[in-house]
Amino acid sequence: MSEEGARTRGKGLPRLNFRPFLVAAMGLLCGCFAYGAIAFGTGTAAGAAVFVIALALLLPPFGVRRVACVLGIFAFFALAGTGLTHWSAVRFESGPPAGEYAVTGTVELASVRGGYTSARLTGLTFDGAGQGGKMEVTLSGEDVRVGDVLAFTASVSRSALPADGDGYAAADFANGVRYVSSPAQYVRTGRSHNFFLVLNGALYDTLHRNMEKDEADIAYALLTGDMRVMDGDFAEATRTGGIAHVFAVSGLHISVLYAAVMLLLRRPLGRWATIPAVLLGAGYCAMCAFTVSSVRSLLMCAFAGGMRFFGKKYDDLSSLSLAAVLTLLVSPAQYFSVSFRLSYGAMAGIFLFSEPLSRGMRRWKVPAWLAENLVSGVSAQIFTFPVMVGTFGYLSVWGTLLNLIVIPALPLLFLPLVACAFLSLIMPFAAGVLLALPQGLLSATLFAFSVADVSAVLAGFSLGAGAGVWMALNVPLCARVRLRPLARGAACGAVAMLFVACVLLENALFAGCRIDIAGTDRGTCALVRTQGEAVLLIDGDASLSACTDFLRRTYGGELDAVMVLSEDAVRAVNVAAFLPARRICAAYPAETGLQEWEVESGTAFSFGGLRFYFEDADRLTLIAQGCVTEFCFEGDGVLHTDLFVGGGGGRLKYLLKDGIIRTL
Repeated sequence: MSEEGARTRGKGLPRLNFRPFLVAAMGLLCGCFAYGAIAFGTGTAAGAAVFVIALALLLPPFGVRRVACVLGIFAFFALAGTGLTHWSAVRFESGPPAGEYAVTGTVELASVRGGYTSARLTGLTFDGAGQGGKMEVTLSGEDVRVGDVLAFTASVSRSALPADGDGYAAADFANGVRYVSSPAQYVRTGRSHNFFLVLNGALYDTLHRNMEKDEADIAYALLTGDMRVMDGDFAEATRTGGIAHVFAVSGLHISVLYAAVMLLLRRPLGRWATIPAVLLGAGYCAMCAFTVSSVRSLLMCAFAGGMRFFGKKYDDLSSLSLAAVLTLLVSPAQYFSVSFRLSYGAMAGIFLFSEPLSRGMRRWKVPAWLAENLVSGVSAQIFTFPVMVGTFGYLSVWGTLLNLIVIPALPLLFLPLVACAFLSLIMPFAAGVLLALPQGLLSATLFAFSVADVSAVLAGFSLGAGAGVWMALNVPLCARVRLRPLARGAACGAVAMLFVACVLLENALFAGCRIDIAGTDRGTCALVRTQGEAVLLIDGDASLSACTDFLRRTYGGELDAVMVLSEDAVRAVNVAAFLPARRICAAYPAETGLQEWEVESGTAFSFGGLRFYFEDADRLTLIAQGCVTEFCFEGDGVLHTDLFVGGGGGRLKYLLKDGIIRTL
C-alpha cells in the first residue's frame, strides 16, 4: 500500500487501541490516587494530568457506544478504587489502641543484624483475642527464624496512615503493618503450620551453616528478597549502583524460574508444561511472602502460559493491566508502595517504549545483544526514575551500564543457587559440597564490589511537580500512541523544556530564604538556605540515615553548619559529625565520641544573612529576610514569630522574602 493510502486509512484509527483491562487499571489507579490526594494529601495536579491525558487518548475517534463503554468502565473502577482504598484505611485503623498487651504472632519475615532481629509478625493475638494486620518488632538476639511462633508482653504502638509524602508510613500501610513493638523478652512457643514459612526459615539456617556469613546473607537475599540481612555497605553499594533489584525477589527472578521450568518440561509435557511452571512460581512467591513484583510476574507468566495453552494471541499491555487490576482489587493499599510503582512502572516502560528504541538501535547498527539489554534498561527507567528520585533521593550514574552486565548474568547465578540450596535442604549431609559453587560465585561478586566504586549518584535535588509532568507527558509519546513524526518530535521537545523548567523552579533559589522541613519517626530535619548559605537543623531523634536521605532530596553541597536542637544533644551531635558541614553548633557544650569535632556552643550564631538565636536547648529563632521564624521540634511554640515550625510528620516548604512568607 502506498504511503498516502496508509495515511488515509489511518485517519479513522484511534490514538490508542481500546483495551478493557487497561481502562479498568487506569480507573482503579485513578480512584486510589484521588483518595490519597483527598485523605492523605499525597496527590498533585501534575499527577492527575496522567489520568486526564490517558483517558483523552482512549476516547477519540470512537463512536458513541465505544465512548460510553470506555467512560463507563473507567468510572466504575475509579469508584471501586476509591471505595476499596477507604475500606483499607478504615481496616488499617481498626483494632485495639496503643498500650501494653500479651502478644502472640508468627514470624513472616526476619532479618538478623548486629545482635538484633527485625521481624514482621502475622496471625496476631492481643491478650488472647485475634487481631487483623501485622506487627513490626525489634528483638534482641539472633535466634529468631521465619515460621517461629513468638509470645511476649510489651508496649505496642500504632502505625500512622500515610500523609504528606511519608514513605515509611506508606510502606506500613501497603504491607498492612498496623503495630510496632520492641519487647525486652520473648519466648518461642512453636512453629507455624505454614509449610512455606518453615521452608524459608530452614533455608536461612542451611545457607548460614554451610557458607561464609557475607555470602550466605547475599544468597538468602537473592532467594527470598530480604535485603535487610545483607551487610550495610554492600547493600548501599547495590542501591547506588542501580542494581538492588537483583538482590530482591522481583519479576526477573520469577521469570527466570518460569522460563527454566518451561525449557526443561516443554518437550515431555508440551503445552501442559505451563501448569507445573506456574505452580512452582506460586510456591516460590509464597515462600517470599508474596512480594508485589513476584506476584505481578507470576500473574503475567500465568496469562502468557494460558494464552499459549489455548492458542490465543498474547498482548503484553493487557496482561500487565489485568495483573494490576487483580492486585489492586485484592489490596488497593499496594498503590502507595514503592515496590508496586517500580515493578509496574518498569514493565509499562518496556512495553510502551522498547519498540521505538529498538528501531533506533537497528538504525545505528548496534549489536543485537547490546541493543536488547540497552533497550530494556533504558525503557524500564523512563517511568521508574521519577519514583527512584522521589523515594531514595538520588539517581544512579552507573545503573544502566551495570545492568548490562548483571541482568544477563543473573540466570547463571540464580538458577545454580536455587538448585543447590533446595538440594541442600533435601540432602543436608551434602550441603557443604552443593553450596561450594554458589559460594564461589558470590565471593567473586563481593570482590568485584570491593574493588569497583559504583557509588556515583546524582543527588541533592527534588523533581517536585516535574515527576508528574514527566509521567503525564510521556504517555502520548509511547509507541502505542499514533502520532506523526513531526508531532512526536515537537512533543518530545516540549516535554524536555517543561520538565527542566519544573525541576529548576523546584530546586533553584534565586532570592530570599528557603526553609525545607521533613519529619518522620526517625527525627526531624530542617534546611535553611539562601543563595550563599546552607544550615541544617536537627532534633535529638534524627538518625544519620534520616539526615542523609533528607539532604539527598534537598541539597548536594557542603553545609555551613549543623545546628542541634535537643536538651540531650550528645546523640544528635554524633550524627552531625558524619554530615558534610563546616561547623556544629548547639546551645550548650557537647562532645563527639565517634568523630573528632569541636562543637561550638552559645546563644547566637550568624551565617551571612541568617541569624540564629537559641531560646533554649530545643528552641531556636531565625531572623532572615525580614521574618522571624521559631523552630521547636520537641514541643509547642511560645514566642511571637511570623512563622512557627514544630515537629511532626510530613514535609513542608517555605520561602521567606522581604517579610512575606510563602508556602511552596
